[in-house]
Amino acid sequence: MARIAVIGAGMGAMTAAARLAVAGHRVTVYERSGTYGGSVGRYARDGFAFDTGPSLLHLPAVYRDLFVKTGKEPLERCVTMTQVDPASRHLFADGTAVSLPDASRAGVVAALDGALGTGAGSSWGEFLDRARDAWDRSRRPLLEEPLRADWQVLGRDPYPALRQRRILRAARQAGTVAEVGAWELTDPRLTALLDGYALSYGLDPLRTPASAALLPYMEETFGSWYVVGGMRALAQAVYERCLARKVEFVFGAEVARVVEKDGRAAGVELASGTVAEADHVVLGAWPRPGLVPGQELWQDGDVTAQPRSADRATVPGRFQVLLSLSGARPAGTVHRTVVHGAAEREAVFGGLLAERPTVTVIRPDDPSTRPDDAHEAVTVTATVAPHGAVDWTDAALRERYADTLIEAAGAAVPGIRERLLHAEVRTPAQTAADTGAEGGSVPAPALAGAGGAYLHPGNRTRLPGLYLAGGWSHPGGGLAHAGMSGTLVAGLIVEGDSFRGSR
Repeated sequence: MARIAVIGAGMGAMTAAARLAVAGHRVTVYERSGTYGGSVGRYARDGFAFDTGPSLLHLPAVYRDLFVKTGKEPLERCVTMTQVDPASRHLFADGTAVSLPDASRAGVVAALDGALGTGAGSSWGEFLDRARDAWDRSRRPLLEEPLRADWQVLGRDPYPALRQRRILRAARQAGTVAEVGAWELTDPRLTALLDGYALSYGLDPLRTPASAALLPYMEETFGSWYVVGGMRALAQAVYERCLARKVEFVFGAEVARVVEKDGRAAGVELASGTVAEADHVVLGAWPRPGLVPGQELWQDGDVTAQPRSADRATVPGRFQVLLSLSGARPAGTVHRTVVHGAAEREAVFGGLLAERPTVTVIRPDDPSTRPDDAHEAVTVTATVAPHGAVDWTDAALRERYADTLIEAAGAAVPGIRERLLHAEVRTPAQTAADTGAEGGSVPAPALAGAGGAYLHPGNRTRLPGLYLAGGWSHPGGGLAHAGMSGTLVAGLIVEGDSFRGSR
């Protein structure tokens, strides 16, 4: 039985902790804050409750597998999950609206044809066919296996872009999300739909490789799921599973550095000066510089891209307005509505504020989010520049931008201002304080292509005995991806370097 110290109590870290404890190891989690869950937070006031992180779960199989492998009680006995249908409603700048059914390819095609005109649905469907090819080509090495020593093979984009012949000019193929939208989808509303997926993950459509087609493919194929009680209920279930497997949690315990002895990780030193010895250390939080004095965390051959060499000032965060509203949630209200903005990427990735941001409006049909059926809790979220690029501690700026989001959300929630009882604003500055991530940046999922620039550091590090889990490591950010990273770390510790992923 090995002693394992886990730094951070985020979803990736807790996934690793639960799996390692089941394998017979003694696991202690050190968390700088007073609670678990990392970015999966919850805000409550006057009977209203809101998710302050992810609001939907995609690829629920990741957490179903976790609960099966760590005990006899499956996930659905611990939380109540409902499939969101329609998956989303989209309001475009020209006034067009369309609701997309959940996990129904034929339904999506029909809905797009009906709302945007004949041919729009088939155009999107053919795009998803190519996205499926990219998924099949890259799924295992990108998501289900530890990052390969020859990770450069993932530098090639798996998306089979259409080769377009042109008179008197060379043929062209889309290499970025923006080019896929302009050259393959052509309808500006379909382009906005694709761009919206990228922006929601903090990715710049002009630079992000075409392989980001995996993101809408995953959502539209495997569905969107809501956890009753919010995503915090999922975090609580994972935490309780860890406790049931005898994982020890120490809250309010900031790790100052990883202890190195004889050339390998040997424990952690807390800010209080206390040293806890360990045979392995799992870093499940943002890998801040100096945590391992005198050491580079990444092995020779590992990626040197985001987040290691990327300029963190350009990695976006999230701006949220949590709205307590009077009046009942109307019957038939869609859970998630995306109000598409215009020309916002220049602001988001240029350290400015978008005047017409794309906003995601979440209106859950969940009694636990409101004091009674005569009220409604609504969350409005936009992707924004991180703290530092924008001073999100400026109270006047926060208030002005919250008003901008409320104005945009009015397209999805009629009479929103008249119904407003209270608005709670959360910015990247608060995300930074809660999670320790510089600037409140939110990591995106790993993507193949672009020479490896959108991969994340591997789960093994240069320092033997030290491993990385969570959104800042392979395979990147998002609830499902964080769970995958914890699974990979547990496999590497239990089985060693011979571990090649779950099968």
